[in-house]
Amino acid sequence: MKKILFSLFVFSSFCISAQSTQDAMRYALDNMNGTARFRAMGGAFGALGGDFSSISINPAGSTVFMNNQVGLTLNNNNINTNATFFGSGQNERNSNLALNQAGFVLVYKNQVDTPWKKMAFAVNYENTNNFDNATTYRGTNTNNSIASYFLANANGIPLELLQMQPNETLGDLYGYLGTLPDFGYPNVSGFNAQQALLGYQAFVINSVENNPLNTNYTSNVFGNANFDQRETLIQSGYNGKLSFNFSAEYQDWLHLGVNLNSHFSDYTRNSSFLEVNNNSVAQGIKSVRFNNDLRTYGNGFSLQLGALAKVGSDLRVGLAYESPTWMTFTDQFSQSVASLCIECGPNSATNNVNPRMIIEFPSYRLNIPGRWTGSLAYVFGKRGLLSIDYAIKDYRNTRFVPADDFFRPVNNQMSDNFALASELRMGGEFKIQRWSFRGGYRFEQSPYLNERTIGDLMGLSTGIGYNFGSTRLDLAYSYTQRDYEQSSFNVGLLDVAQFQARINAVTMTLLFEL
Repeated sequence: MKKILFSLFVFSSFCISAQSTQDAMRYALDNMNGTARFRAMGGAFGALGGDFSSISINPAGSTVFMNNQVGLTLNNNNINTNATFFGSGQNERNSNLALNQAGFVLVYKNQVDTPWKKMAFAVNYENTNNFDNATTYRGTNTNNSIASYFLANANGIPLELLQMQPNETLGDLYGYLGTLPDFGYPNVSGFNAQQALLGYQAFVINSVENNPLNTNYTSNVFGNANFDQRETLIQSGYNGKLSFNFSAEYQDWLHLGVNLNSHFSDYTRNSSFLEVNNNSVAQGIKSVRFNNDLRTYGNGFSLQLGALAKVGSDLRVGLAYESPTWMTFTDQFSQSVASLCIECGPNSATNNVNPRMIIEFPSYRLNIPGRWTGSLAYVFGKRGLLSIDYAIKDYRNTRFVPADDFFRPVNNQMSDNFALASELRMGGEFKIQRWSFRGGYRFEQSPYLNERTIGDLMGLSTGIGYNFGSTRLDLAYSYTQRDYEQSSFNVGLLDVAQFQARINAVTMTLLFEL
């Protein structure tokens, strides 16, 4: 009967525990990617235009292009991550090459006598966030065991739900528990029950009494707190944005533009947490490995409006607004536990608990806050320029939808813990004949009130470009640094590891006039 129920009902209870503030921030926080010229100048292009990535900041910038163009950008990230957990350090280095930007712009110059001098249409793709990275942290936890995670989920759940019936497989029971709180268990969360099942079947926890109605559990990890813990986290995927742009120039001084943006995301996370009990005890759990694999994919939409004005012959000002991004996501999730306990397993010392099930949960929506950007630039004729952008984004408005009982707790956490964050970008360019030399600076405030969760970001950049005539080659180097901390679990085992991520990126852009 349980197998039939599993096939008929969705896993709505999963949403209560699975979507977190960390998941929301993964999609709300963009990295500054784009063309080599854009990156070399710190992304300060809101008042300049004339660059494919400037369109992603201020859509009015496409009419600054003088001719039809095609652009293609490749980027290589070298990520150096230092992790600290209970005083033990770990360093990971990763490198990835990706298509960062591709687009074209068509410029139409009006030949008739009208105030509207020029129009432009552009299509541009940008990789707004690259998730490819691998991190590992390890240390000796003198406070807590992973058993605390399973206990926190298990207490309050009747033992009869965690015991398999004759001819019932682990996958059958795991799937059935995901349908709760239906079927006579109104106070039992399906996700919590699934975690309790894994811990109980792997002998990490046990009931305090052999009674089907028992709701209290105890740990099978014995000895004083002295546990070697290590987590390996492998992430891959991207956030991408495809912009359809239109802009028009009015009387040689005012540019107005609009972007219709299509967003898409594909994220994979493979987490493996290992705990080894260093206590010299004769019985109980010696080690536990807990694997969690997640794939999240989705798409969405946003709108951008922008204006760029020439004030005199040298000064440029810009203002742009990006609407909230409305995303729809789907999650696929799987778990397994393996424990080592000589006297626990019926056949061997190693107890593998694997439901062998990938669960696809119902789609849900995430509303990511919009952004305002004000810009100022001074152009020194044909010799060079200085530019500055200032942007604000209120992360407190991040919301999972629908905002009912399923998502109300996490939405309240985001309102309480997220912040109104600003970003400052500055850049300059100096030209000598066909050569261009560039530099930039970027500072982004933490999106959290507690800046230890995710710290401020600081970035420096430089670059060079050469104009061949109808073709231009740009190269850029950029450095960014950000500190953050992370906990493997949201209940029970809450100890955090500290990370410092430093990214050295090399970007190359080829531009062709049509």
